[in-house]
Amino acid sequence: MRILLTGANGYVGRRLLPELLNNGHEVVCCVRNKNRLGLDTATLKKVSIWEMDFLDEIKLENLPTSFDVAFYLIHSMTSSTDKFDELETKAATNFNIYLNEIGVKQVVYLSGIVNQDILSKHLQSRLNVEEILYKGNFKTTVLRAAIIVGSGSSSFEIIRDLCEKLPLMITPKWVLTKCQPIAIRDVIQYLIGVMLNEKCYDDSFDIGGPDIITYKQMMLSYAETRKIKLWIYTLPVMTPKLSSYWLYFVTSTSYKLAVNLVDSMRMEVICKDNRLREILNTKPISYVEAIKLAFLKIEQNLVVSSWKDSLVSGRFKEDLSGYIQVPTYGCLKDEKSIQIENSEKVLENIWSIGGEKGWYYGNWLWEIRGFMDKVVGGVGLQRGRTHLNEIASGDSLDFWRVLLADKKEKRLLLFAEMRLPGEAWLEFRIDENNVLHQIATFRPKGLFGRLYWYSLVPFHYFIFGGMIKNIAKTTFENSKKVKNSKLQ
Repeated sequence: MRILLTGANGYVGRRLLPELLNNGHEVVCCVRNKNRLGLDTATLKKVSIWEMDFLDEIKLENLPTSFDVAFYLIHSMTSSTDKFDELETKAATNFNIYLNEIGVKQVVYLSGIVNQDILSKHLQSRLNVEEILYKGNFKTTVLRAAIIVGSGSSSFEIIRDLCEKLPLMITPKWVLTKCQPIAIRDVIQYLIGVMLNEKCYDDSFDIGGPDIITYKQMMLSYAETRKIKLWIYTLPVMTPKLSSYWLYFVTSTSYKLAVNLVDSMRMEVICKDNRLREILNTKPISYVEAIKLAFLKIEQNLVVSSWKDSLVSGRFKEDLSGYIQVPTYGCLKDEKSIQIENSEKVLENIWSIGGEKGWYYGNWLWEIRGFMDKVVGGVGLQRGRTHLNEIASGDSLDFWRVLLADKKEKRLLLFAEMRLPGEAWLEFRIDENNVLHQIATFRPKGLFGRLYWYSLVPFHYFIFGGMIKNIAKTTFENSKKVKNSKLQ
């Protein structure tokens, strides 16, 4: 089949793509920026790319040819706390216009369970998108999922953060709300199973796992599976706003996502029937099995995708390309360099930076900076990284965003997503003479920005100096002189 995959950079899209390719389908990946697709060279050769932002004005030139199936995996919940429903409506409307021009037999949309009379803003938005897609000149199949559990999913990572960071929890009453979690592997199975299945045309199906449990039971089951002692006490009161702040500070989630999640967690998301399970003859795995499978992927460093790598999980609202060229005019810099002996091993050190590995010097100072960032509404240091030693353009890396990761050029370029009175870049580069260059660039915004930089110069001397030495340490034990920091 010829398949259009929107949201190819998203959590579900990244999981679905290899399955489609393994089944021999021709796939066109629809992304806003082809440079962010983050696929290996072998996979890139197997797919075609269509650059398109469905929030932009309609342009009917250079459209791809007809498709058998199109997957609509576009969601805007993490991009806004108040206008994401308007964004989702616009994207779905534009999608219909394009697909009516291109031609497609079937559109498959991954939605949320909407079985209550009163819905959260998030779930109501999903229902509105369904209604828009049903108006298109194609057959529509809607899969309504509850909580998706898998390595890298937002729900899984939030529960993981809560259980492993807080042995004692005072929780809001919404943790007693029932839901029906489903493993990501089963979601992928359903998405593939409905393709060109006439029994699934112009219909909506609830999909969930075999367990109907509360969020409290989800956390307790997680703790039991991971052999963690956990005590949970529920309060009858805790406002949605306070609950959002609670999730935001304790977990790696963004505040925008926390607000929308709390709003939805007050709604029961339980399947009203299991028709699709019977049509496709599937047997979903349990919640506990899903947890075990997720950790098997984590322990083997085989996490394919993470919600945190989405651009909207941080500061970015648009393309990364405008930030790749590091500015020079009006900037302050800290430049250091050191001779190295084994560039390949040093490059491995660079590619392993952040997350559990840390920043090679003064990790406690980085943690303090991350906490301060959380206090003022930033992303903080809790996002970590998806892979232990692999980095791709667009990935999140603690409170940085990867702009460029090129092992052939031996260059890694990061952009700061922390709250700053300006813009900051951090670059690592190994030249042809086996010299490691480490450059921190800051473009201040006004007088306060310059004062901010100069106040941190003493800390930079130790942090950046220690960092470059320790990055090179495994291969260069003799003390070489690190060039002093210089301000421009």
